[in-house]
Amino acid sequence: MTTNKTNWYVLYTTPRSEKRVKEKLEWNGVECYLPLHRSPRVWSDRVKMVDIPLFNSYIFVKCKESEILSLIRINGVVKVVFYDGKPAVIRQAEVDAIKMFIEEAEGKVLCTGDEVEILAGSMKNKSGKIIKIKKKYLVLHIEQLAATICVNTESVALLGRVK
Repeated sequence: MTTNKTNWYVLYTTPRSEKRVKEKLEWNGVECYLPLHRSPRVWSDRVKMVDIPLFNSYIFVKCKESEILSLIRINGVVKVVFYDGKPAVIRQAEVDAIKMFIEEAEGKVLCTGDEVEILAGSMKNKSGKIIKIKKKYLVLHIEQLAATICVNTESVALLGRVK
């Protein structure tokens, strides 16, 4: 039994095509939500902040159940995510929680010059300034020790921004 009520559903996209699919959905008048977060991407010559999907290859759409299957025709959409034999319905509260998480996390991306505290290891509770950002680790200068060290990005917490 299909319903005329609009719900949030999930589409699975081809890899790295979430933004293009979002544009196509919006162009077709479909309400959609693609949660993005800013993340540093490291190239050999620079670090650039880019917006990347929070959930790779997934995009949320709000439409009627009778319309959801027709969205497969959009280039870049692989399939509708199903649960228990029906298109998976996402509650509005869950979408709102994702939006709140994105808002709270905004601005908490690490940048060169930021002051961080080390949370684990032999340098636990020491603070340092980020000199360089790599894919999985940071190069920090710890002034009180006059030392430069490498730490895993997951073992630090942001203390403050240097202006």
